[in-house]
Amino acid sequence: MRPLLYAFGIISCLVSCTNSAVYEKNQTIPDRAWSYEKTPQFDVHIADSKARYNIYINLRHSNEYSFSNIFVLLHEKGAKLVDTAYRKEIPLAQLDGRWFGNSAGSLYEVQYLAKENFVFPDTGVYTFAVEQNMRENPLKDIVDVGIKVVKQ
Repeated sequence: MRPLLYAFGIISCLVSCTNSAVYEKNQTIPDRAWSYEKTPQFDVHIADSKARYNIYINLRHSNEYSFSNIFVLLHEKGAKLVDTAYRKEIPLAQLDGRWFGNSAGSLYEVQYLAKENFVFPDTGVYTFAVEQNMRENPLKDIVDVGIKVVKQ
């Protein structure tokens, strides 16, 4: 009976820890050089306009990235939503130079909370785009950029 209870407990923990993301997609930056002209776009289908969502910007960079942060423009458009762009600064390194985020070899991944408790005005498809907004063009050693939408 005990093994059955242990198994049930483990399964319950795994089920309760599931990711509530309704959307997550990353796009690879060609040649690890993110130019102004390359603006990854993400079409997110929202089925529940009454729920609150957290919107994250996913970013993966190499340990050769030259800066301790990155500025991006988060564009959003969709039904009953004014086309807007928000400038966001994403910190990537601590003051002593150690990188934030999860690492896998020479790559580091950061998820930045760009919008918290956001309510979409209607159901339907919303388009998000992430544009690099640094002085350097192309911006070297950026590997992937993405969007994650989590229902609260």
